[in-house]
Amino acid sequence: MNPIVPTSDPLLNDLRSLIAQSRQQIASVINAEITRLYWAIGKRIHEDILNQGRAEYGKQTIRRLSEQLITEFGRGFSVANLTNAVELARLYPDAQILQTLSEQFTWSHFVTFVTIKDELKRDFYMQMARLERWSVRTLQKKIDGMLYERTAISRLPEETIRQELAQLREDNQLSPDLVFRDPYVLDFLGLENNYSEQELEDAILSELQKFIIELGSDFAFMARQKRIVIDGEDHRIDLLFYHRRLRRLVAIDLKLGRFKAAYKGQMELYLGWLKQYEMLESEASPIGLILCAEKTREHIELMQLDKGDIRVAEYLTHQLPTTVLEQKLHLAIEQARLRLDFPKDEE
Repeated sequence: MNPIVPTSDPLLNDLRSLIAQSRQQIASVINAEITRLYWAIGKRIHEDILNQGRAEYGKQTIRRLSEQLITEFGRGFSVANLTNAVELARLYPDAQILQTLSEQFTWSHFVTFVTIKDELKRDFYMQMARLERWSVRTLQKKIDGMLYERTAISRLPEETIRQELAQLREDNQLSPDLVFRDPYVLDFLGLENNYSEQELEDAILSELQKFIIELGSDFAFMARQKRIVIDGEDHRIDLLFYHRRLRRLVAIDLKLGRFKAAYKGQMELYLGWLKQYEMLESEASPIGLILCAEKTREHIELMQLDKGDIRVAEYLTHQLPTTVLEQKLHLAIEQARLRLDFPKDEE
């Protein structure tokens, strides 16, 4: 009987690595080929439907083809899959673009993407999924959690959104508007109705991994109650993070209740100190996030906090019903865009 090779054997470890790498490459090739096949099928069906010019004909055609293809090739050609294939071909008619996308996502990713009707919203999720390498499960969770609507970019004019997504697609360059969210959902903290800022901070630190997931994948925790001394007086930054892609220190101030104007001056002091004493030459200027239980829209608009290096966002310690959250976010987006489009009074 041959002796078992020790698990620490260098040769065995090299072979394991080769096998794992090969399997990953094979799976990637198979996934890309599956996507290209469905796209080609969808393109051919789409052309036939367009030639007929009747929606009902298209539904009947897909049902008829599905029944026959399932009989011959199996359940992968269901009505739902063929419908998704047609939609994929309609959204991405360029074969070269599809070739590139098929190397980045699985067919299951595309099934999720084609259900997103808004073009900008769909592009946002595609670029973020590519950048952060989301699984299909993570992608669906982000969509269900309304990440796009909670991200600052959704409040910007459409042309600005297109430009920022193009920059992300071409250079992998994130802007703060793609990073920061409002509101942050902190339902995992398990806080009751009455809690102090200290209890909020303690709960975040005890659930730090979940908090970072809610913040975003590129955040790295650096310190809590960061002590800084200004003119001989002690000050404390509640939480200090670093964002790898922005290359910026991120100071987070936790506040109970509504946002107050004084919070801006406090955060400006923190950012000035960080820029003076903590920022490295390769980094961009620090940025601040003031987390409040409630925003005060007019205060924030008058202080122009949406244009500088200080962001204000609400946090929710209890998850709102989906319909309520959706209404809240869509109203915020509509109000933000109305403010951007409203002409300023001329002096």
